[in-house]
Amino acid sequence: MKFVIAPDSFKGSLTAKQVAEAMKKGLTRIFPDADYSMVPMADGGEGTVQLLVDATHGHLITKTVHNPLDQLSEAYYGILGDGQTAVIEMAQASGIQYVNDETHNPMITTTYGTGELMLDAMDHGVKKIILGIGGSATNDGGAGMAQALGAKLLDSDDHELAYGGGALGQLDHIDISDIDPRIKATKVLIASDVTNPLTGKDGASAVFGPQKGATPEMVKKLDSNLHHYAEIIKRDLNKDLEEKPGAGAAGGLGTGLMAFTNSTMAKGIDLVVEFTHLKEQAQGADFVFTGEGGIDFQTKFGKTPYGVALATKEVAPNAPVIVLAGNVGKDIESLYAADAMDAIFATPEGAKPLAQAIKDGPHDIAETAENVGRLIRDLEK
Repeated sequence: MKFVIAPDSFKGSLTAKQVAEAMKKGLTRIFPDADYSMVPMADGGEGTVQLLVDATHGHLITKTVHNPLDQLSEAYYGILGDGQTAVIEMAQASGIQYVNDETHNPMITTTYGTGELMLDAMDHGVKKIILGIGGSATNDGGAGMAQALGAKLLDSDDHELAYGGGALGQLDHIDISDIDPRIKATKVLIASDVTNPLTGKDGASAVFGPQKGATPEMVKKLDSNLHHYAEIIKRDLNKDLEEKPGAGAAGGLGTGLMAFTNSTMAKGIDLVVEFTHLKEQAQGADFVFTGEGGIDFQTKFGKTPYGVALATKEVAPNAPVIVLAGNVGKDIESLYAADAMDAIFATPEGAKPLAQAIKDGPHDIAETAENVGRLIRDLEK
């Protein structure tokens, strides 16, 4: 019997690898001689760099960059085993973890450090960059990233704009004559499941700005500035991006990447499926186990368990997909209706405080996997 074990991390608790090991521990109590294919997963967010580095036998690189507050900080990214592909989480350089209730201010926070990581990756000879763009502290439309790459964002006096979304209203023209020429030859795969446009009620400022400290007045100003930014990009770079799906991801970094780099939007989970060779490893599977810390109706919009289910059903259509989750939320019936997932189980044993649930995570996951294994064994008799 062959089991494929392909979970995401239980964020704030266990890495994807630790979750996979706990699932296997429980299943081996019932099926000690089964074949286990372990494929820890991610969806382009936290943990993607380490996971893909491990999966491809690559290595990590640490770089000093400018964080969202324009202060020097250490960030890392990965070079995959092919030596030609870098994987970067923009949050490493420009993430929300760098600010707090006193310092968060999307009028001034910048994606400059993300551009610095991209430059360093090109210095190491990569030809492709996988860029996960979740967890940002920024609302600058990727302007800082573009400035780090050598683009000049200039006001009417030919002065370089200050960092942050608050300055974009002063943008008069864009000069890309000094942008690093390597960026045109470098394929950038934008790993994101966000489809928001750049501006408007569903745009970067209105939807995500308040999470980053924007007041209602700031949201209005930032949205206006991003609209102006998009108009200048359309005029000077001949790219109409304002309403493009994903343009609003990571405070508009999606727009900046599409404007200034050779980029393509892709679901993070699809990229991870490709680089971990999940489909190849799932061939001949009898059962697939996946999971994440919390699951609800939103899981079908690019989250790991749904992506794993779709991918493995392609090559092992008769293998049930079983999901273990730390918390099972609303409207999971929609996940069953899609004919991808076959069973969903909550792992915590009884009601308990969050801190205790996190502590008990490995035990509870193993116990749940064992109980599911018992059911499988009895049904197989």
